[in-house]
Amino acid sequence: MYDLAKFSDDEMYNCALTLRNLDKDARNIEEVANRIVHHLYENLINQQGQSACALVRFFMTCPFMELNEDLRNAARNLVGGRSIMSNTKCLTLMATAGDEPQWNTRKGSVGHQAIPLLDEDFVKRAPMISQLIHQFGLDIATVLEPDPDILVDLEQTTFNVFYVPEAPGSAHIPAQDEFVIPYRIQSVLGFGGMLPSGNLFAIILFSKTRISPEVADLFKWISAYARIAVAALDKRTVFTG
Repeated sequence: MYDLAKFSDDEMYNCALTLRNLDKDARNIEEVANRIVHHLYENLINQQGQSACALVRFFMTCPFMELNEDLRNAARNLVGGRSIMSNTKCLTLMATAGDEPQWNTRKGSVGHQAIPLLDEDFVKRAPMISQLIHQFGLDIATVLEPDPDILVDLEQTTFNVFYVPEAPGSAHIPAQDEFVIPYRIQSVLGFGGMLPSGNLFAIILFSKTRISPEVADLFKWISAYARIAVAALDKRTVFTG
């Protein structure tokens, strides 16, 4: 287990190595995503030995046409009747683990199962998504329509983390009254990167323990190792069913 408040270099290395090997015998990316979120939720702890995170989620962009019918319906419900092109990237909830029962299943999520990234203006109106893309060192256009000519360079880039040191009152973290304040979320940390398919993945920690800048910086290395596990299943089966 890893003390998130005092996350050390050794803990970073052990965590990174564990995530890197979570693709073993996995049949699809959804299985890897579930293994990752549960490992982080169960092993990132506070000083009392309890989970330091209220919620850990794994998102990945997927073209609308590759979603199952339930996820397509969830995406349609979010855009209020606007048409969604078959190649529109949707930020899709691949796995989730958290303190509440409904936070441990994708179907229990309201409004986050599949978010269609219709255009740059739509993404800019979603503060956490747009800030995550920006802090990853990407621009919105690249995420919406990856350029094959620069994709290799993007894959090999070590992206920055998405880091909000003080979640209460942050304009980048929505649902302040419904989530941040009642669940005492102190910091939010995201890490991930671009996959060979041109899809972006992001693992987001909603932490009840304040995460220091020094600890946040260590997750750059964890991101690189997690990407290896996810990329091993990329361009293959994405969903369990």
